[in-house]
Amino acid sequence: MQGVSPSQNYIDVEKKMRQVVKEDFMGGAFFKHLLQGAYTLSQIKYFAIQYSYYSRHFPRVLGAAISAMPPVDTWWVPLADNLWDEAGRGLKGKSHEQLYKTFLFSVDPDITVDHQGVPTAPMSLAVSEAIDTFIQFFRNATPLQAMAAVGLGSEMFAGEVMGMISKGLQHPSYNQQQKLNVLFWDVHADEHEPHHYQLCKDILAQYTSPDDLNIMLDTGREIARSEAVMYAKLHEEMIRIKE
Repeated sequence: MQGVSPSQNYIDVEKKMRQVVKEDFMGGAFFKHLLQGAYTLSQIKYFAIQYSYYSRHFPRVLGAAISAMPPVDTWWVPLADNLWDEAGRGLKGKSHEQLYKTFLFSVDPDITVDHQGVPTAPMSLAVSEAIDTFIQFFRNATPLQAMAAVGLGSEMFAGEVMGMISKGLQHPSYNQQQKLNVLFWDVHADEHEPHHYQLCKDILAQYTSPDDLNIMLDTGREIARSEAVMYAKLHEEMIRIKE
């Protein structure tokens, strides 16, 4: 995997990560189909269920990342702040798990869930593999790798990706039977993810040596592409669903 040259800096690492997002996410079949309104409602329902699992497990990802941090508050507090957002900052009914349900039930008001509100449909292998890849990475990650995985490999572009999903879900083709509630996606795109990334960036930008820049870029690419693979595989699963 190609890294950065000694003359480059953190800004260049961000530029290279944006190229990954442009090619592997926005250039992928999932985002193209979504924005074109090319999916059927049944396929969108499938996506809504599967992403609910990804969202539900993301606090575990943050917990694993915190476990890889040094016992220094400047390192683990940014991730704890992110995790606290997932919990709705302690407000009853405001956790991201509950917020996601406003989208999920707008897609399918009759979806079957268990007593804890979890869909009874099984989790896709595409989603479980993405979650496992993320969590397993932290088992042997250095603190810098762990921070880069969350910051550059996820939070840096999460707002852009979720904003694009919100835009796609507002296509008229998906809103003929009922209007989809995209608040979950908009909140992340406009507020939460940019803030989360800035907290990580405050740490990462302090590391300027060529070796550290290479580590951050390689880590960001690895984790980002594992998520891009999830969307690609979800697309393959979705197009196999017939009305």
